[in-house]
Amino acid sequence: MAFFDFLWDLPRYAGKARSITRLNKRYDFLITPYADEIAGSRVLDLAAHDGRWSYALSSAGATEVLGVEWRPELIAQFDAYPAGDAKDRVSLIQGDVYLAIAQLVAEGRTFDVVSVYGLYYHLMDHYGLLKLIKQLEPRLIIIDSEFYLSPEPAVRLQLEDPTNKLNSIEHEPGQEQAPVGFPSRAAMEMMATSLGYDVTWADWETVPEDQREGIFAYYRPEPPHWKRRATCALRPRVTA
Repeated sequence: MAFFDFLWDLPRYAGKARSITRLNKRYDFLITPYADEIAGSRVLDLAAHDGRWSYALSSAGATEVLGVEWRPELIAQFDAYPAGDAKDRVSLIQGDVYLAIAQLVAEGRTFDVVSVYGLYYHLMDHYGLLKLIKQLEPRLIIIDSEFYLSPEPAVRLQLEDPTNKLNSIEHEPGQEQAPVGFPSRAAMEMMATSLGYDVTWADWETVPEDQREGIFAYYRPEPPHWKRRATCALRPRVTA
């Protein structure tokens, strides 16, 4: 049984077989490779949505998972998750990730692992977020994002609808579209390196072509596409 198969029993995921399949395949790249580093760690999960990845991180052995989510209606959906130790170790708070991290830093909080799943391409201040995260002193930052398919260290902008629960929250009342940025891999590496992190990219090509249903975003061809999803791990650089 794959990890997220328990979602079949939740009304919210009824009829969403493709979504559950996609979550299970992503689990193999977002949780499994880092299981030893997650176990026994304090984890901060940014843009936690309904807590699905917070729950997965806790189930992987984290001693504490704090999830930050802007939309309270999504946080409320975590109540339906299976009761038990894994759920008990998860706390979800409502707030903007930038403000929440700043508050955690002010309180002297630190985290061993920070997960940034599906958030990094709904932002404009990517570097500002990384600088805040660094103040939490993590030994591992996992980022799963859409990246601009350019060899240059660049960020491509796009407008998106902020009323969509999966999109940006950075907008003014009544604003119909909000700008967001898609950094290239080179831009990701430049930002991380400047802050003292080494970057390791997950090899999604290891998934056989006949097993890529639901995860096309990680394999978009260029052309015609200009972005592709990818996963990377940031760890503090070890100096001799």
